Amino acid sequence: MKRNPSIIDSFNFAFEGIIHVLRTQRNMRIHFAAAAAVLVAAIATGVDRLELIALLLSISFVLITEMVNTAIEASIDVATTSFDPLAKLAKDIAAGAVLIATVNAIAVGYLVFSDQLANRSSRLIDRIRDAPAELTLIALVLTIIVVISFKAYTGRGTPLRGGLPSGHAAIAFGGWMAVTAILGDFQHWFLISSMTFIMALLVAQTRIEAGVHSLAEVAFGGLLGALVALVVFQVLA
Repeated sequence: MKRNPSIIDSFNFAFEGIIHVLRTQRNMRIHFAAAAAVLVAAIATGVDRLELIALLLSISFVLITEMVNTAIEASIDVATTSFDPLAKLAKDIAAGAVLIATVNAIAVGYLVFSDQLANRSSRLIDRIRDAPAELTLIALVLTIIVVISFKAYTGRGTPLRGGLPSGHAAIAFGGWMAVTAILGDFQHWFLISSMTFIMALLVAQTRIEAGVHSLAEVAFGGLLGALVALVVFQVLA
């Protein structure tokens, strides 16, 4: 007769499930890293109890939906050996649940941190905008030297595709810096700047996902584009 698992066994099974999802699912690892970063930021900024509760609920919601999504995908893969439209639909619905939870978590995080981040980011942007143009030019020249050196060393890519740096990332992050500088003291500058930054990140991600650029190539391209835009606004504004 098979005995029922003890409480310790039940906990072990639960932890094994969490570890398996972390080990096999990239999105779960991203969610865990983001959750850790958010909790560290919450401690550093001193959020109140209600804000912390909202953050914890949002984090738990995302992690739970990701695990349920993984469980549904595994169950469907075991149950079906060929393509089934209903199986695909079930996977899409589960993935949609994760998306809704993630969007909700981003919205909660923005509402909790927006005021403090806006104030600190405003001071940082003002310092960057008011910095001597010579310093930015030096930083730009150093970035170009590093970029050219890496491109010569690796010998990868062409001027318009692949290699170091990523032109798409440079344009995207240059646009973000330009939008931030143009908005200045506009009432909703932080929201618009944040959205533009997220879109720049998405552009960078597509270049990595497509296999055209590596993370380092995209990072160099983004830095180069942001510095170019900053130089233009410091010199011509």
